[in-house]
Amino acid sequence: MQQLDLQVIRQALEWSQAGQRLWLCTVLGTYGSAPRAPGALMVANAAGQWLGSLSGGCVEEDFLEQLLAGAFAEPLNLIRYGAGDEPRSGIRLPCGGVLEVLVENLPADCAVQEHLRQLQAALQGQRRLIREIDLASGSRQLFDDQTQGARVERTADKLRLRVGAAQRLLLAGYSSVSHFCAQFGTALGFEVLLCEPREEVLAGVELGGIELIRQLPSRVIAEGGCHSDTAVVALTHDPRIDDLAMIEAVRSPAFYIGVMGSRLTTQKRFERLRRSGGLSEAEIARIQAPIGLNIGSKTPAEIALSVLADIVRMRNGIAREQV
Repeated sequence: MQQLDLQVIRQALEWSQAGQRLWLCTVLGTYGSAPRAPGALMVANAAGQWLGSLSGGCVEEDFLEQLLAGAFAEPLNLIRYGAGDEPRSGIRLPCGGVLEVLVENLPADCAVQEHLRQLQAALQGQRRLIREIDLASGSRQLFDDQTQGARVERTADKLRLRVGAAQRLLLAGYSSVSHFCAQFGTALGFEVLLCEPREEVLAGVELGGIELIRQLPSRVIAEGGCHSDTAVVALTHDPRIDDLAMIEAVRSPAFYIGVMGSRLTTQKRFERLRRSGGLSEAEIARIQAPIGLNIGSKTPAEIALSVLADIVRMRNGIAREQV
């Protein structure tokens, strides 16, 4: 969905540069069933043109009706759709959920356009940002984001919104576990890259919605295949694939690095990585091994589920001891 959010910010910048006032909407929270996650974006102009999504239809229609009727004149508005207690909207969501939305009324000035350019750069993967909004004054600031955590954090007087590139899942080599990781990763909204140079391994493999790169994963990583929103996982049991991928991955900004293997296999691998790979203890400490959450996984699908669950855990800033 971050790709759609990037299109929203590009359209917002284009309209602003053309002198048009904008209403930038951000999903802050969802309760019950809701199709868009916190942090999702939509933008509209005074003519009722819009791009993006908040709910998949019903909320957007109501919002545009209210906008064209002169609502949302204040710099900031917080609206709860579906609760039945919102004076500006009596709609109830068909799914029975509740959606909380931030609406920012943005003038077409240089400060807004520079702010949008910074958001565009973040969504393109150039940097990760925290967008802090003062709920009383409507002022907004941008800070570099060096951590993982929820996309939306709220205090009594401020909102903190994380902005970054579409999260990437880089699969170092193909295996039956990789196959299910690719499927689960796609369903979770990751941009999935499968790096596999062994043509014989790929014979008969069919995976939709992923990018297949017929190169050594280590080479792809070394040549810039990872940004700070990338998870790298090696699941082949082949040291020529897995070890080399780990050596390059720990030197990248990837937020998650993991490799499959038993505790004994992991111990031997770490010894090799120290001796032959020259990795420091700090670099080895970045590797999640044995990979995945302990859910008693046995089958390839169950192992893949534990791997993706662990990635989501780290992405959301939750310590493993809390799970």
